[in-house]
Amino acid sequence: MKDSILILGAGVMQRPAILAAKKLGLETYVIDGNPDAPCVQDADHFAKIDLKDRDGIAECARGLSERMNLKAVFTAGTDFSANAAYAACQLGFASHSYEACVNASDKALMRQCFRNARVPSPHFMLLEKKYIKNTLTSSVVQSLKFPYVVKPVDNMGARGCRMVRTSDELFAAVDDALKFSRSGRALLEEYMDGPEYSIDALIYDGTFTVTGFADRHITFEPYFVELGHTMPTQIPYRQYADLIKTFALGAKSLGLSRGAAKADIKWTKNGPVIGEIAARLSGGYMSGWTFPYASDLNLTEQAIEIALGRRPAGLEAVRFPLEIDDAGFKIFACKCERTSAERAWISMPGRVKEVMGLDEAAKVPGSRDIFCRAKAGDRVVFPRNNVEKCGNVVAVAATREAAVKAAEESVKRIVVALEKGNPETDDFLRMKRAKEEGAFPPEAFQLPKDVSRAFDFELDCESERKISEFDLIANNVPSSLSNCMDIKDWNHLTLAETIEKYDKMSLNHGELNYKKFWLALIRGGIQGALYVSK
Repeated sequence: MKDSILILGAGVMQRPAILAAKKLGLETYVIDGNPDAPCVQDADHFAKIDLKDRDGIAECARGLSERMNLKAVFTAGTDFSANAAYAACQLGFASHSYEACVNASDKALMRQCFRNARVPSPHFMLLEKKYIKNTLTSSVVQSLKFPYVVKPVDNMGARGCRMVRTSDELFAAVDDALKFSRSGRALLEEYMDGPEYSIDALIYDGTFTVTGFADRHITFEPYFVELGHTMPTQIPYRQYADLIKTFALGAKSLGLSRGAAKADIKWTKNGPVIGEIAARLSGGYMSGWTFPYASDLNLTEQAIEIALGRRPAGLEAVRFPLEIDDAGFKIFACKCERTSAERAWISMPGRVKEVMGLDEAAKVPGSRDIFCRAKAGDRVVFPRNNVEKCGNVVAVAATREAAVKAAEESVKRIVVALEKGNPETDDFLRMKRAKEEGAFPPEAFQLPKDVSRAFDFELDCESERKISEFDLIANNVPSSLSNCMDIKDWNHLTLAETIEKYDKMSLNHGELNYKKFWLALIRGGIQGALYVSK
């Protein structure tokens, strides 16, 4: 009888774990609360179990241990590393302790562990739904020095997380964060300004091996939407080493000792500051795609080897020691031979009519994977978190410049066309143009202030002008935009490329109101232009 493994989650982020386990010769038992999850068919066996059901998962694991030679419990890219550890520890399998994984799942406990161990992290206040009025009194609110960040203590993907810039934004942000918290708790913590990085590591036998270090590309203030990451980072070695040391100290303070760990960490004016650490491999296509492409090391396979109680021979063959003292572990790192770039594409609000250009995107040299999450008939929104994006592209090249270009060129070829007559789309396009810095949602093309004023004046003067049904948009460009042709929209299209793309896609666009058309194009990019056309 073959050894087997229980994997929590059957989503796209769990596919690398299922495939890696099969490559290692393991029988795969996969559980998920959704029987229609995309990777159910990849598993040898599937059972519908809610991943929040800790005792149900443990009972399932015990049954498999008795009947099917179960050797490990594993998850990657989910919120439920603690439930995986709970089942694994009951059966004596290799794992972080359950307590350590709870520390890494509950951000309030996490912050307290960091504070106790003097690991750099933001100052924070715990907000519980039933005590909000007693906690956020008027005197407390008046004493706050904004900006702050509000986030649920027990969710991932930036859901319910946002920057609070003034006291007027505070209570609505707290209410939103609490909606995303399973336990009815949120954190109010100081905002730490600086570039952000995502780091994966594998921990065992007193060693801490960095297996991926990426620059994160976060945008759309006041929310924190990651529009991609690029691996490896380009930061100087001293900062690189200090960030890794802080990550290792944070992992030690949580009690993580055997398994994967993932950090979101910033470099601020005061040096490294930890956002959070999870007791699992990262999601966001990093551990399962961009790191293996950049390094030729199947990271998920090595993490499963550790969960099986084995030494990860593949990892040990390629890692090299780092001279970092007093980090609580012996520190190693893996080298990337190439650059991987992941980029997302997004949409304005509405309902999807068609997603175009996927085949063309896949043909871009260097493009490896196209993950389309929005399909015809789906409702889409302008993203406030990392689960509301429409899709992702992963590209690989020998140089950083080439990898980033390949990813962005792939995204540029994809167009999410929206159904006509949708109130959400209409409202978005009618919304007063977001001219203030930090306004949300932003315009697709964010014009400089002087250009924006001239553009408004020009459109007002041409408010009755029409564009005939067969006339090219390239022949009807406002003169105020003449020096802005290189400005890029959310999906990396320049204004010049958008005009060219529209003219190719809409040879007969019907008669257009000049002002309405250009407002829609600046506000919603190619999507806005197509939406107001025939």
